[in-house]
Amino acid sequence: MSANVTTPSTVSRAAEILTPEALDFLAKLHERFRSTRDELLAARVEHRATASAAGRLDFRPETTEVRAGDWKVAEAPEALRDRRVEITGPATPAKMAINALNSGAKVWLADLEDAAAPNWFNVIDAQVNLFGAARGTLSFSASGGKEYRLRDDAPLAVVVVRPRGWHMAERHIEVDGAPAIGALVDFGLHFFHNAAVLAESGQGPFYYLPKMESHLEARLWNDVFTFAQQELGIPHGTVRATMLIETIPAAFEMDEMLYELRDHASGLNAGRWDYLFSIIKYFRDAGEDFVLPDRASVAMTAPFMRAYTELLVSTCHRRGAFAMGGMAAFIPNRNDPEVTEAAIAKVRADKTREADDGFDGSWVAHPDLVPVCQEVFDAVLGDKPNQLDRLRDDVSVTADQLLDILSAEGSATEAGLRTNLYVAIAYTAVWLSGNGAVAIHNLMEDAATAEISRSQVWQQVRNRTVLSDTGRTVTPELVESVLAEEVERLRGEVAPGSFAKFYEPAARLVRDLCLDDEYVDFLTTPAYELVD
Repeated sequence: MSANVTTPSTVSRAAEILTPEALDFLAKLHERFRSTRDELLAARVEHRATASAAGRLDFRPETTEVRAGDWKVAEAPEALRDRRVEITGPATPAKMAINALNSGAKVWLADLEDAAAPNWFNVIDAQVNLFGAARGTLSFSASGGKEYRLRDDAPLAVVVVRPRGWHMAERHIEVDGAPAIGALVDFGLHFFHNAAVLAESGQGPFYYLPKMESHLEARLWNDVFTFAQQELGIPHGTVRATMLIETIPAAFEMDEMLYELRDHASGLNAGRWDYLFSIIKYFRDAGEDFVLPDRASVAMTAPFMRAYTELLVSTCHRRGAFAMGGMAAFIPNRNDPEVTEAAIAKVRADKTREADDGFDGSWVAHPDLVPVCQEVFDAVLGDKPNQLDRLRDDVSVTADQLLDILSAEGSATEAGLRTNLYVAIAYTAVWLSGNGAVAIHNLMEDAATAEISRSQVWQQVRNRTVLSDTGRTVTPELVESVLAEEVERLRGEVAPGSFAKFYEPAARLVRDLCLDDEYVDFLTTPAYELVD
């Protein structure tokens, strides 16, 4: 089996990343793990159909012993014991990577997934930047003469890399004539070039694992880590991984997922936006009881979201794993003090809730929010690096509580429908242009929020949802009408060339995703066919 690059990269140092030895390593990963990955993706489809038909998920009876057992994950390495503030963002361009490393956060989630648009340039440029970050040599000279360098007056953020989910392909590399698996490309290239360097310095390699739906998918990652370490002579257990609990089936398998990855597990993260997307996707055809109100009105204080986060903290600390909070979408605007003040207040309230609940740290999306999150967790942690000693024995969560979607306050509105279509088109257009994270109306949007937006519209059409503010029923005709209005609104907000190149195809794609009879599992799958 061999791996071949199908498209030359325009990144100046691409040859240092796409070496024959690195491609051979990718081929070995695919030879051993592609078939299992394919089987697990097929199992997702069957499991979802069964759950949706029943309108029900439950804890697996066959893994009762794992949930009841007395076991813990491996003890965290020193570099990962204090994670009170984690900044998230793409690993390209270099100046953004440097800003994240210099931000004062304890951890940088170097995102190759939801905050990254996987055009070929970005895929390789991210690897080049991570190569430099691992060695402390990353720098960037802007065209105006500004120099970006890694700081030497304070610690840099510890790098934790998030590869793409199991479902994404990487068509610029073929393995035996078939597109490579994006997750194995992202992980494989990073691990091959940096694992030994990071292991020697005690700084990794560390990973965030997205989009998983079962403990069997966690087992697959564990097998990948075990093989990769053996292949390159890295001691078993050097890798540490934090799993995102951002799908509704994964919420029922937190113990099992930690158990499967226990030699390599670091913790779990409450990926709230993808979690909401997953609920809509999983139960999209299960009836009105699973129709969420407008995204903006679904707070983390909703009972079903509280059940999810409290179960996560309780599960993690019982197993000696870190519980990481999620992303508040509000971001500051340095040109608008009022917006900044409101954003900081909302982020502070969000992080205070997480810290008080027992989370060990949380995410922010902007360097200006690092001090806010730090202040909140400092107040709770004091001199302690984490809250692993808070076992939350008071928490007891049932399947009914996790699935109590009707407990969410709010309603579906035409204003929300309009926002969904605007955000889905605007984000998809920016994604097609090569940027995976963008501020829209002072909220940080990434692929997860765009997925919620278009999925809510699909679900509302199928359920003929009545909108509370206008009394109108969501029909294909109404969606077409509102979409056309939002497209015209966007036409007036962006340059004509950009509108024609990115926004028009984005609008066509969003229309199809919202109105086609067959639901598409991931917006990024068809969108990927439109990028270089």
